[in-house]
Amino acid sequence: MADTGAGSAQAPAAVRHVEEAMGTVFSFDVRGGEPAAVRAALDEAVAGLHRADEVFSTYRDGSQISRLARGELTVAACAPEVAEVLELAAEAERVSDGWFSTRYRGRLDPTGIVKGWAVERAARGIEAVVAGVSGVSVNGGGDVQLLGTPGAARPWRVGVSDPLRPGGLAAVVSAAGAAELAVATSGSAERGAHVVDPRTGRSAVTDLLSVTVVASRLTWADCWATAAFAMGAREGLRWLESLEGVEALLITAGDEVRCTGGLAARLG
Repeated sequence: MADTGAGSAQAPAAVRHVEEAMGTVFSFDVRGGEPAAVRAALDEAVAGLHRADEVFSTYRDGSQISRLARGELTVAACAPEVAEVLELAAEAERVSDGWFSTRYRGRLDPTGIVKGWAVERAARGIEAVVAGVSGVSVNGGGDVQLLGTPGAARPWRVGVSDPLRPGGLAAVVSAAGAAELAVATSGSAERGAHVVDPRTGRSAVTDLLSVTVVASRLTWADCWATAAFAMGAREGLRWLESLEGVEALLITAGDEVRCTGGLAARLG
């Protein structure tokens, strides 16, 4: 999924940055604001991503989440972000009727929510501290949080990768008319069978290749895409249709495209 937001001759100045963190690549695109202030805010946002990796990485034995999983720490003894993320994850589990879970093979693992949460937090942090910013785009491994606009009458646009046609696009999502928009995709085309069925603890058996969710907040879009992918096409689409302010595009292994009723208004 590629951020394809475009500017014009009259568009605010763009400050861009690419950072490797949390096992993926994060791309920042900030429009407007005083460049030095934007750079300072970007530095803080990047530092926040690395701190999140240190706290939440399940690959680091000494991370707070690993120690919490082993019973060596309590939530109260962890950084405040741990309680925040676990509370959000509990809400995602409730809304999805357990299809989203922080338990992976019986072990605490909030990986499914951390990246979306971290990207959203980074984007909102930049917007909050830099005066004159017109738009912020943060892309974390293909999941994107968009705020504002890249320029007058030029909305952010995000390409949705086609899982059956490498390099091709299945759709282009437009943020026109939205002050904030997030796009998240869950699927097996690029990362293999990494989504777990929380009922069995094993890789989800699904007829889907990808689920792309469009919502206002990436924290939720990321969770809903994961949950719907595990549910499968029929149940996943039915559930996504029931969520307020959420649209989605589902692609099956049989190259069938299904979408929520209001998605068309977000394409372009």
